[in-house]
Amino acid sequence: MPGDAVLTATVIGLVLAALITTRVPADALFVLALTVLLVSGVVSPLDAFAGFANEGVITVAVLYVVVSGLRETGGVQHISRVLLGRPRGVEGAQLRLTAPVAFFSAFLNNTPIVAMLIPAVRDWAQTHALPVSKLMMPLSFAAMLGGLCTLVGTSTTLVAHGLLIERRGVGLGFFEIGAVGVPVALTGVAFVIATSRWLLPDHRSDETVFGDPREYTVEMTVDGKGPLDGRTVADSGLAESGLQLIEIHRDGEIYPAVAPTLHLHAGDRLVLAGSAGSVVDLQRRHGLTPATTQLFKLDAPRSERALIEAVVSDSSPLIGSTIRRGSFRTRYGAVVIAVARNGARLTGNLRDIVLRPGDTLLLEATPSFAERHHQSRDFYLVSALPDTHPWRFERAALAIAILIAMVAAATLGFLSMLQAALVAAAAMLVTRCMTIEAARASINWPVILVIASAIGLGNAMEASGLAVQTAGLVVGLAGASPLANLVALFALTSLFSQVITNNAAVVLMFPIALSVATSLGVDPMPFVIAIVVAAGGAVATPIGYQTNLMVYGPGGYRFTDFLKAGLPLLAVTALVALLVIPAVWPF
Repeated sequence: MPGDAVLTATVIGLVLAALITTRVPADALFVLALTVLLVSGVVSPLDAFAGFANEGVITVAVLYVVVSGLRETGGVQHISRVLLGRPRGVEGAQLRLTAPVAFFSAFLNNTPIVAMLIPAVRDWAQTHALPVSKLMMPLSFAAMLGGLCTLVGTSTTLVAHGLLIERRGVGLGFFEIGAVGVPVALTGVAFVIATSRWLLPDHRSDETVFGDPREYTVEMTVDGKGPLDGRTVADSGLAESGLQLIEIHRDGEIYPAVAPTLHLHAGDRLVLAGSAGSVVDLQRRHGLTPATTQLFKLDAPRSERALIEAVVSDSSPLIGSTIRRGSFRTRYGAVVIAVARNGARLTGNLRDIVLRPGDTLLLEATPSFAERHHQSRDFYLVSALPDTHPWRFERAALAIAILIAMVAAATLGFLSMLQAALVAAAAMLVTRCMTIEAARASINWPVILVIASAIGLGNAMEASGLAVQTAGLVVGLAGASPLANLVALFALTSLFSQVITNNAAVVLMFPIALSVATSLGVDPMPFVIAIVVAAGGAVATPIGYQTNLMVYGPGGYRFTDFLKAGLPLLAVTALVALLVIPAVWPF
């Protein structure tokens, strides 16, 4: 084996070992590995950084911006409420999630589906007290398996389709891959749900496990044209948001014991209690607005404000006065949204609460409030809550329309996926569905770095000869049996797709599959289908497929979590595929 191949194998092996045994960020390891191979001359700068100019990588980055526009308007919340609903237990949540994701991934590119649903699933899990780690990996797996059911579901099938046209003049039919993809997807999704109790990790946030000791009291008003007007308390979903409805003020009357069957009416003032996270979610609930009219007297638009926690000090001039008499907005340029007092539940009108030392106020103000009053003697502590600005619900329908137009343009072939995503991102900005600052902050740069660097490592494997030598060695052991060669090609493609990108694995294995078929004198289609399914089902590592990388951080996973859940799933889907392929495409 040439020296460059030995060095490449060593570097990739060290990266995998570090991913498994350490907590060093994946992006740092991949960039370091690429740097070593570039400096040593194994790969040229053009090939090393080809991933940063790769259309697929740029598309993923732009899709983050598109999804940010959807989230900033509350569109993600609407879509998740329609698709996900109210689950009964973890398995029920997984079924509600994976079934529609697998279906839509068959007809839409699976990457934007996962990018769109990650924030929705995270909020959904928090609302229903579900471990997000039980949902993020099934989300990615369902999208990957569903993408194998049609030609356009994943870029893997499109790459193989293009190679077939180039080499044989005829590509794949739209539903041809579905003959094996559908049974693989059905079996795989069922296996994930059935074994999730044992194979998926259970990572919960501290708030989910221990609860938030601070219980805020907050007042909201039911909007006249919102979705909550006319619904019962039980159907409103307020209880499932981690909030308790204490009382309702309606036409001068107070309903202290709120029955689940009571209907909400426009103008009702709801007094609720819950954690800071629940109050933040409540501010973004379509159909509810804060009861205080002071919010509309602040200078900055609501979309430019944030929620800030401030603890009243014993030297504050607010002590002994109500929020109303203390002229809080005039004095501080902020509005009190909620109050917490040592776990005690406060009742009555929020603005009539008499403040005491140690009371925690949840304020709506510009982010600069925390900087201005950080050293103020009026407060013990002032801290801004991240990502708490109100959403632009009035533009939600527009954002959803932009997303649908993007998907339709790419699916029907009017624009490439990258072109459609760029136009959609621009439309989100032009129509003010989000700000430029939100667009910049939305891109998950560690994921982009890992994907782009992985392409560079794949190029190094090809340039050094490591890939071809490894493939020739493994396939050569299979002998003259078509079935044995099919299994060997599937196994090798699967191995490569776990280490390098799925598209690189297909490109690498395609000429080998054709040469094996030629030497055996059989139809190459079974072998081509095998490498497509093997590459598209890279479920055993987070680096094998971009949707795995996208859920890696939000799910709080470690590298070994994918090995534990992915390897059994890979074995099951491989068995189904290897049984179906020879039956549909005989040798």
